[in-house]
Amino acid sequence: MASFIHDNFILNNQTAVDLYHKYAKDMPIYDYHCHLSPKDIAENRKFNNITELWLEGDHYKWRGLRAHGITEKYITGDADPKEKFKAWAETVPFTVGNPLYHWTHLELKKYFNIDALLNPDTCEQIWNQCNELLQQDEFSCQSLIKKSNVKVICTTDDPTDDLHYHEQIKQQKDFGVKVLPTFRPDKGLEINKDTFVPFVKALEKVTNKALSTYSEYVQAIGERVQYFHDKGCRISDHGLSEIPFAQSEPSELERIYLAGLKGEKVSLEDEKKFKTALLIFLAKEYKQKDWAMQIHFGAIRNNNTKMFKKLGPDAGFDSISDQGEVAAPLNALLDACEQQDALPKTIIYNLNPVHNELIGSTIQNFQAESGIPGKIQFGSGWWFNDTKPGMIRQLSSLADQGLLAHFVGMLTDSRSFISYSRHEYFRRILCNLVGEWVEAGEIPNDQAMLQSLIENICFNNAKKYFSIELD
Repeated sequence: MASFIHDNFILNNQTAVDLYHKYAKDMPIYDYHCHLSPKDIAENRKFNNITELWLEGDHYKWRGLRAHGITEKYITGDADPKEKFKAWAETVPFTVGNPLYHWTHLELKKYFNIDALLNPDTCEQIWNQCNELLQQDEFSCQSLIKKSNVKVICTTDDPTDDLHYHEQIKQQKDFGVKVLPTFRPDKGLEINKDTFVPFVKALEKVTNKALSTYSEYVQAIGERVQYFHDKGCRISDHGLSEIPFAQSEPSELERIYLAGLKGEKVSLEDEKKFKTALLIFLAKEYKQKDWAMQIHFGAIRNNNTKMFKKLGPDAGFDSISDQGEVAAPLNALLDACEQQDALPKTIIYNLNPVHNELIGSTIQNFQAESGIPGKIQFGSGWWFNDTKPGMIRQLSSLADQGLLAHFVGMLTDSRSFISYSRHEYFRRILCNLVGEWVEAGEIPNDQAMLQSLIENICFNNAKKYFSIELD
């Protein structure tokens, strides 16, 4: 039986085959957004078994397991690792049509050279084969990163983190991969969530200051931006359920902040005012330091109250939001930043594909800064759009409304050290799409142009866009 994951997997025309194997396949990876553990990288963790590597913390797989009716004990519970793997092997055949099926077999092929399809019949064989390989030094975290041809990793970090694991990695001269922090201040913006007051207390502790006013609060956050900058950070990230915009006066911000500091819930309008002002403040800080700002929006999170109480956040109970108004607040927020000369390089990730054309057209309103091609980016297919149709939709909308050639490409957005196969998945989809355009006569079969297009989207554009010097 022929291998399911073969050389020309998803490459359905000859031009796609040529583009992928000549230009895309061997390009390095610039992983500018992920959720990998800096601790695991610093300590060069080795995994005891394939369940630890593959199923630990992966809420994509957890959702698939639950949809197949698997008991939570075998997902996030205390079941034996082999029993959890058996549950996944039982589930995989039912994921046909879902990217999980492709990702699973790409990862088995790329990292373990396994062609067998994972199912109950092959479970034992694959369990043993993977676990035997995992005992080797070539399967430590750092070795997997290097095997994946990764040049830069930007983790996701709380502003109050001391970043000591990043410092530890920096001292490891034999590793050779840049691992830098990303500034993620979500808890500091979400004034109506229970995490706000603990965040302020943690910020007071790391800055050694009492933060009794809004002005003191933003000054402290600015100090943490500088701290991260000194540690090599050049990217921020913001996870927003909705794009906020509401104008405010300084006195209002003081009032809103004091209410939040007391643990009081503020009105929706006051919440928007607080978030808007703080985002503009941060955007100005980022612009001054030549950072890139990422905005992920459109998720409605922790929807299953019973499971949230049991497992906490990031456990696989999130979905796409249907925010009613996007265009007006997004344009207003970017415009407010622009008016204050506070609009940094920005990547906007949209979770609801209904808004793809809206995002594609909006970013073109704020590209007017000479010397920075594609200053405002429409980010790659994110989360529930991290699929073949989702990637094609995003690439097509960007090409329709903007300049695809300046796109900074794929990111991993994962906690798994073998999810770098998603870059291969993206590159195959990209080459197939461009190949279809060429063979339909919609763009010329100009090899120099096509080589530049593919190589730039795979790596070179990100290398130019982010202010991170590579060795």
